[in-house]
Amino acid sequence: MALRDRLDRLPPAPIRLTRSLPRYTVERDIPVTMPDGVTLLADRYVPRGARSAPTILVRTPYGRRGPAAVLNGLPFVPFGFQLLVQSVRGTFGSGGEFDPLGNEREDGLATVAWLREQPWFDGSFAAYGASYLGYSAWALAAEAGPGLKAMALQITASSFREAAYVGGSFALESTLGWTELTRRQTSTLGLLTAPLVSRRRALRAARSLRPLSELDVLAGGEPMRFYRDLLANHESGAEYWRRRDFSGTVGQVAAPVTLLGGWYDVFLPWQVKDYLALRAAGHRPYLTIGPWWHADARHSLVAFREALAWFKAHLRGDLTAVRASPVRLYVTGAREWRDYRDWPPPGMRRERWHLHGGGGLGEDGPQDTRPSTYRFDPSDPTPALGGPSLLGSSKPVDNRPLEKRRDVLVFTSAVLKKDLDLIGPVVADLFVRSSREHTDFLVRLCDVAPDGTSRNVCEGGLRLDPRHPAAGGPVGTDGVRRVAIDLWPVGHRFCRGHRIRVHVTSGAYPKVAVNPGTGEPLATAASPGVPADQEVFHDPDHPSAFLLPVVERSPEAAVCDPEAEDPPVFGAC
Repeated sequence: MALRDRLDRLPPAPIRLTRSLPRYTVERDIPVTMPDGVTLLADRYVPRGARSAPTILVRTPYGRRGPAAVLNGLPFVPFGFQLLVQSVRGTFGSGGEFDPLGNEREDGLATVAWLREQPWFDGSFAAYGASYLGYSAWALAAEAGPGLKAMALQITASSFREAAYVGGSFALESTLGWTELTRRQTSTLGLLTAPLVSRRRALRAARSLRPLSELDVLAGGEPMRFYRDLLANHESGAEYWRRRDFSGTVGQVAAPVTLLGGWYDVFLPWQVKDYLALRAAGHRPYLTIGPWWHADARHSLVAFREALAWFKAHLRGDLTAVRASPVRLYVTGAREWRDYRDWPPPGMRRERWHLHGGGGLGEDGPQDTRPSTYRFDPSDPTPALGGPSLLGSSKPVDNRPLEKRRDVLVFTSAVLKKDLDLIGPVVADLFVRSSREHTDFLVRLCDVAPDGTSRNVCEGGLRLDPRHPAAGGPVGTDGVRRVAIDLWPVGHRFCRGHRIRVHVTSGAYPKVAVNPGTGEPLATAASPGVPADQEVFHDPDHPSAFLLPVVERSPEAAVCDPEAEDPPVFGAC
């Protein structure tokens, strides 16, 4: 049974896409002049015969024609909506230079002001889009005025800063790959080939272990501005990021917002933060999280259907297709969709699962054992076998080859006697000591099946830097630090007969750039780095543990949907 039909069982019934597509008219290359004189181009799609219709606004760097038109929202038009798709500055015919993230507030607000003056505008519009398109919507949302009636955003966030510098490190694979993609996409067949080719080029460049400052030329044959800007503006307080971070204005957005993300998406932690910011401001956003990664095509149909229901509700007053519960989650392992009233689910409680000497993990308290140790060598960085990435697949994989390395600490629970549902935030509370002031700690949560397969569920990392003591507080005078590492949110069932496993290491290359241990700035670091001797304590005075979000309360509604996780990554309980 198809996902759409299975979701029909959850109240109220979703929209069925069975009608034939009526004809529409399209006006190409509409000029919209910005305050500085630069002209941006847009295409306007109108249902034929419609005298007045609300507008859906999309601002994109990825083109307006061909397959991009469908992803930009063309399927909304047959349902009675106008669609205005604008190429952002410096892309696909729009004037000026493409400065990623840099002009979306000013250009977006100027576009909204222009929209209000058009004779065909009926006074209301919605914002729609995934990834960069969603970011460009956040950039204008707080100041768009009362005409903005709804937002439907997918696999995105109001700020990309923390996604670029995960835990204070540098998301090398994603940033280098995306920068190369935007350089390549305007070439012949670029939109079709760039996602694959750019990722391969980025990985090949990263695996050279050359200095970060050389990798853009190695990947793309020329210096790439955005990549170099990210290297140069690593410090969170830099002026560069102050004008590109809209997380502080999320609570000011008056329009109703629905968000869709994936458990393995690079932006999920910050998308959830956007949801929580809206809730804290007294709003009632909707949130859907499925078993998807960023470039996963499977979320497209669900995203469209939920956005269509949202736009009908808030642009036309038709609430019939909006579900009753604001939060819908796919619980991997259980292979079912669940509806909840909020995130985290009501009744969630955090359980401390302690690290034990000898590689154990359990709910029983810490044991009086010596610390576990390993050496991280920047010249042979610990690789990442899976985990969130912007391009390509982020499907969970078997981590057993990684677990054989001497620079990965592995802690495993006893076999579970009953199913254990973890839904919510995951935090590693670690007591660590390093021979280097500058070092990284990365952690991972895995599900170990009865056959021994160990698949990653979620992960996170933290860069320790004496210039930023908030990253980890000292414990006593012997150099031990207590660090809290946020992992990706989780919605997963560890089935009876499985085991819980966690990793502690200091690298996930090339997803995360190597910490050379020298404190050199990203943009100028040239040394190969120095090894770091790491200790992880797990005694009564230093009770290192993972805080796991246990949920036992029944959801508002649930429906089994094994096809959403097909082929089954974690097996069936």
